[in-house]
Amino acid sequence: MPESTQHKRQIYTRLAMRVCIAILIAYIALFAFSAYSIWSFAGKNQVATTDAAVVLGAAVTDGQPSPVFRERINHGIWLYQQGLASKLIFTGGTDEDGQPSEAEVARTYAISKGVKPADIYTDTTSRYTSENIQHAATIASAHQLQKLTIVSDPLHMKRAMLMAKIDGLKAYSSPTTTSAYTSLNSKIPFLLRETFFYTGYLITVPFR
Repeated sequence: MPESTQHKRQIYTRLAMRVCIAILIAYIALFAFSAYSIWSFAGKNQVATTDAAVVLGAAVTDGQPSPVFRERINHGIWLYQQGLASKLIFTGGTDEDGQPSEAEVARTYAISKGVKPADIYTDTTSRYTSENIQHAATIASAHQLQKLTIVSDPLHMKRAMLMAKIDGLKAYSSPTTTSAYTSLNSKIPFLLRETFFYTGYLITVPFR
């Protein structure tokens, strides 16, 4: 191999390594800033009277809401009972044939707590946060619901609210006050997971 060609390859290799290192440093900086932003936003409760509270889906087990989902539903019910949300929109499908969707489980639970069936709308097909928000937006548009309150766990709110904003919703943040994630042992993994998805969304949203 000619010496000039080998020298060029060495230059290109070093350049590629520097670019990779720069990208890695930039991502680490973005990840750290996003984690701080998510943690700081978690306690932000934008109290407002809205047309509906959108309760983001979570796991169900044997037809019952998981502890995480139950507290989200309870918070939505509280907003409804306090007159801060006229309607409830429950979101979440299922990936198990023959099993009720997250939204259906939430609806049954809410009715058992005194919510009028006519005041509940359900999205039974969404599987991810982005779909929860998009499908809730479709329901809101169909029923002339202009202002929405987004309900989820505190550390989930930053990403959910960003998605709501990008989808053009007039939405307010109302995190659960009784989240199942209470200890650092449960909060830290949730924060890391949320930061990973949040930064991924930030990076890919310009291409959507």
